[in-house]
Amino acid sequence: MNYYQKYQQWLTFSDEETKTELASIADEKEIEDRFYKDLAFGTGGLRGIMGAGSNRMNKYTVGKATLGLARYLKSKNSGDISVSIAYDTRNNSSKFAQIAADIFSSQDIKVFIYDRVVPVPVLSFTTKYLGCTAGVMITASHNPKEYNGYKVYDEKGCQFCTDDAKNAIGFINEITDYSVIDFNAKNEFINYIGDNELSAFINEVKKQSLYEEKSDLKIVYTPLHGTGNIPVRKVLEGLDVTVVKEQELPDGNFSTVRSPNPEEKDALTISIQKAAEINADLVIGTDPDCDRVGVAVKSGNDYVLLTGNQTGALLVNFVLTMKKAQLNDKSTLVKTIVTSELGADIGRDFGLKIEETLTGFKYIGDKINKYEESKAQEFVIGYEESYGYLVGTHARDKDAVVSSMLICQMASWYKNQGKTLVEALNEIYEKYGYYLDYLDSFVLKGKDGAEKIQRLMTYFRDNARSLFDGIDDVIDFSIGVRDLPKENVLKYIWNDGSWMAVRPSGTEPKIKVYYSIRDKSRDNAKKRLDSIRKQICHIIND
Repeated sequence: MNYYQKYQQWLTFSDEETKTELASIADEKEIEDRFYKDLAFGTGGLRGIMGAGSNRMNKYTVGKATLGLARYLKSKNSGDISVSIAYDTRNNSSKFAQIAADIFSSQDIKVFIYDRVVPVPVLSFTTKYLGCTAGVMITASHNPKEYNGYKVYDEKGCQFCTDDAKNAIGFINEITDYSVIDFNAKNEFINYIGDNELSAFINEVKKQSLYEEKSDLKIVYTPLHGTGNIPVRKVLEGLDVTVVKEQELPDGNFSTVRSPNPEEKDALTISIQKAAEINADLVIGTDPDCDRVGVAVKSGNDYVLLTGNQTGALLVNFVLTMKKAQLNDKSTLVKTIVTSELGADIGRDFGLKIEETLTGFKYIGDKINKYEESKAQEFVIGYEESYGYLVGTHARDKDAVVSSMLICQMASWYKNQGKTLVEALNEIYEKYGYYLDYLDSFVLKGKDGAEKIQRLMTYFRDNARSLFDGIDDVIDFSIGVRDLPKENVLKYIWNDGSWMAVRPSGTEPKIKVYYSIRDKSRDNAKKRLDSIRKQICHIIND
C-alpha cells in the first residue's frame, strides 16, 4: 500500500480517539510523514514521534512490535518465556509499558513489570537478574518530548544486535492486520516488581566504587525530570549533593529545558546557575532514562562543560589508575568508531587491549557477552562520545548511575590533590596530545529529508578522496570492516591521525558529522575544525 492507502486503512480499524486525530489532519505532507514507512529498529530500537500512524509511536505500533516480538521469542524458545518491562518519565511511557505487558500476557508469556519509573541500566540488569528471556524498555532516551521508543533486550540484558533485531523485525513486519493484536491482558501472567530489584541493582553499582576518601567537594545534580533522581542520589550518599528542585520530579514535557539532552549546553543551564549560587565544584546531569550523563566543572569564576570524549578520557585514566593492580593481559577497553582516540591512547599506555564497535552501546554490551563466553578478554570500561559510559558488567548498556558515582569519586580524588577535572584534563593533553572533538547534527525531517540524507551519503561516498587534502584513508563500513556488521557510516582519516565520520542517525531524522582533530596547538586545531565544518555545512545545506 502507498501512504494514503495505509491512512485509509487506519481510519477503518482504529479506536475513536485515533480516528479523530487522523481525520483532523488537513496537511497532505503530514499524512505522508505519518504513513510513508513503518517505524524500524535503529541504533536504539523502535523510536519515533508520538501520534497516530504507522510511522509514529502509539498503541498500535507498540502492539505490533510486542506481538511480533512475542512470536519471535516463541520461535526460538521451547520452554517457559518471560519478559521484564520498565519505562521512563516520558508522556505515555507507563501506558505503552502496560500495553506491552497486556499483549505479552495474552500470548501466555510471563511478565515482570516495574511499578515505578527506573533507568535503562536497571532494566538491563533486571532482565538478567530475574532470568528473563528478554526485556523491554519504553523510552526515547534524550530525544525531545514529542518522542517515545521501545528498546528490546536479550536474556543477558544487552540490546538486540544485528541478528536478533533483523529476525524480530521480520516477525513484526509480518503483522499487517492490526485486528490480530489481542490487547486483553491475562492478569495471572503479570507480576509487578520494584523495591527488591532496584536494591539489588544499587548494590551491584556500589561494588564498582573506587574512591571513598572524604573531601569537601560540592556537587549539584539534576535528573532533568527523569528516572535518575532516586538511584543516583542513593549511590552518592555521603557526598555533599544539592539536587536542582525545579528538575527533580518527573515531567514528561521537560518543561524547564528546550531538550532533555545533557549533550546540549542549555540542558545544564539551571544546574550551573545553582552551582554558581552555592559555589559548587561539579555539576552532573542525567537524561530522562539515566543512561547518559553530562558534566560541568568549576574553573576559576566560570563553569566549563566537558564533552563526552573528555569525560570518557578522564574516566579511563581514573579507573585504570585505581585498578592498575588488577589489570592483566586480558583487560580490554571498548569504544565506538566515532569516539575519540584519546581514551584508547590512555588505555594502551596502561597495557589494555582496545576494541572498536559500531555506534550504539548495544555493540559494547555484545562484546561483554562474547568476552564472558570466550574467557579470552575481560571488560574493564566501555564508552561512547555521546555521554554514555559503563564500568562493571552488572548492566549491558550505558549506565549513568555508576558513571555519576565514579565521576564524583574522580572529582573528589583530584580535589584532594588540589586539582579540578579541567586541570586533570589538561595534564592528560600534555601527555597524550590535544584532541578537539565536535559533532554537527543536521535535522532533515520527513520523506524528503530521508531522501536527502540518502543523496548526501552517496555524495560523501562518491567524492571521498577529493573532499579534503591530506586524506590518508577512507573507511566505508557499509561494505563490512573487520568483524563489524555492515552499517551506513563513512570515516575519513587524515595522515596526522585526525578524522571525520558521517552517518545517518538511527533514532532521529538527522545526518551526523563527527570530527576529531589532533594537534599540538589548540588554536591550530580550532582553525582547522572551523574550516572543515564550513565546507561540510556548505555541502549539506546547499
